[in-house]
Order: sequence, then C-alpha cells, then structure tokens
Amino acid sequence: MPVMTKRLKATEALIDRGKTYSVEEAMDIVKKAPAARFDETVDLAIRLGVDPKHADQMVRGAIVLPHGIGKTVRVAVFAKGEKEREAREAGADVVGAEDLVEKIQGGFMDFDSTIATPDLMGQVGRLGKVLGPRGLMPNPKLGTVTFDVSRAVREVKAGKVEFRVDKAGNIHVRVGKKSFSLEGLVANAMTLLEAIIKAKPAASKGVYLRSITLSTTMGPGIPVDPQRIANQFSKKPS
Repeated sequence: MPVMTKRLKATEALIDRGKTYSVEEAMDIVKKAPAARFDETVDLAIRLGVDPKHADQMVRGAIVLPHGIGKTVRVAVFAKGEKEREAREAGADVVGAEDLVEKIQGGFMDFDSTIATPDLMGQVGRLGKVLGPRGLMPNPKLGTVTFDVSRAVREVKAGKVEFRVDKAGNIHVRVGKKSFSLEGLVANAMTLLEAIIKAKPAASKGVYLRSITLSTTMGPGIPVDPQRIANQFSKKPS
C-alpha cells in the first residue's frame, strides 16, 4: 500500500470528502496546501455526459486564458513570404514552409504548438501521422489555420489552451501554476469552464457536466460542484 507523505496528509486535512466545492473554495485549498519543491501545475479534469464515439457529440475548442498558463510555449508556423515575416515578428520560434515539413519528417519536434496558413495545408497534411497523435495538427476550428498568423502566434504565446474530449468522455486541461494568485487561477478556471459549457453539442442529452476535479501535479483531487458551475453559467442577465 502506498505511503501517504506528510505533505499529502496535510493537504487531505484541508479537504472535506463529504462535500463538493466552488471553484473559489477549491483554489483556496490549492493555495493553502503545503508546497512541493517545484511550482506545480494546476489542472482541471471534467467528465462530460457525451458519447465521443458519435461525431455530433464531440467537444473540442480553444480559449485564451486571461492569466496564461505559466509556461513558455514554443510555436512552429508553416508560412512563406510576407506571412513568414509576420510570424517571426509576432514571436514564432520556428517558421518555414516545405523546408519545415521536411525537417519535421526527419524527426524535428522542438515545439509545443503549430500554426499554418491555408495555402500550405496541402503540404502540412503530409505530417498528419506525426502531428495528429500528438494533438499538434493545425486546425481551422481552433484558429490555427489562418492567414492572420500574427494574431494566432500572439494568442498561443499569451496562454491559449486547447481542449478535446477523450474516448472516455473526459477533458484534462492545465489552468496555471500554483504560484499564480488566487484570483488568477479562479479566472482561468472559470474561463475554461465557460468555454466547455458553450461547446456543449446539441446532440448531448441529460446531464452535461458529470464531475469536475481540481488538482495539482503532486496533490490530491478536489471535487468541484458541477451543478453550481452549470447554474452559474446558465443564469441570464436581467
């Protein structure tokens, strides 16, 4: 049986396993919990009432978190000519066209996100088997296939995150670092949850938000009340 560390015991002592929390309360526990030896990532895990086997129940999207994710994101851009210059000026880490495609086919993977102009997608499509399984394929629905490469690069650098339901109906997304302010973590989490609620498929019936769990890299899961979140975003302005 795994031995529970003193730090984990101290964190568990802050959690009432007989209740579910608001995002603010759960983040407050994260901030009060003993720190690890590194700046832990804060993650949200959401179980949805959808069946991803059906295309009309797929949940996928992207959102720019207001306080970023606390990580330097390396961006590769497939562009040429004037768009190549724009990408470099916007801060892209790697830019190229046919040469970048060949470089990646040769094993280069020193990047975390990709953006492509529409005119180069025919060539980028050759990388489907390489980029697809890693979730790195440019996608127009996520704003990563566009001629507005400057905006796309700036958004990714500023903290744009993608979310996609897995085969079991779950979504896992990082929402920041433990060192972030309480207000920053709450704002990031609420922005993500609102985007996921807005992405609810019309074909999804019954309860959409089944469960929400907040955790850090080395910490236990803290249950968040999904009904409270659903009610909060379903309220109409008077």
